[in-house]
Amino acid sequence: MNHSAASRAPHWGRDMTGVDLRAATPDDAGAIARIYVDTWRATYAGILPDDALVRMSYDVQARQWRALLQAGDAALVATVAHSNIIGFTGYGPSRSRGLSYSGEVYTLYVAPDHQNHGWGRRLLRGAFRDLSRGGHESAIIWVLGLNPSRFFYERQGGAKVVERDESVWGVREFGYGWPRLAETLS
Repeated sequence: MNHSAASRAPHWGRDMTGVDLRAATPDDAGAIARIYVDTWRATYAGILPDDALVRMSYDVQARQWRALLQAGDAALVATVAHSNIIGFTGYGPSRSRGLSYSGEVYTLYVAPDHQNHGWGRRLLRGAFRDLSRGGHESAIIWVLGLNPSRFFYERQGGAKVVERDESVWGVREFGYGWPRLAETLS
């Protein structure tokens, strides 16, 4: 997963909503960890075991994200007021062997109190832009089948192309694919 796309990711600039999209840095790890944990707890309550969600730690996640970002993993953050991180996405080469998707969006989370304002769509398009510029013609994202947010990916033009059992809890995952990123971005 180590590649330098994050360092190549441009500053996408502020849009009309006041959201700024930029490459994530190791200094963003704490804010990313808070969004990750809070979103998991809000989204997966009743889907994943409660004890797993309770055991999630901001500190552990911050260390993991800092290490990934220091290693050069590609990620974008959405900010308001130039500093408050409200969402993030991580992406790179596909980890799914045997599928015809060269790129993958590994994570995409928007803080629970900032959802449904179009920021997830902007993050997804930013990831697609960077993947496309990095030579990826297609992309996939894996989503837990019981995650109500999975319909977001359908609204963004993704098609459910594959299913599998998630490896830790054994719940069903759906792979949503975009076979032609260039068309998605036009």
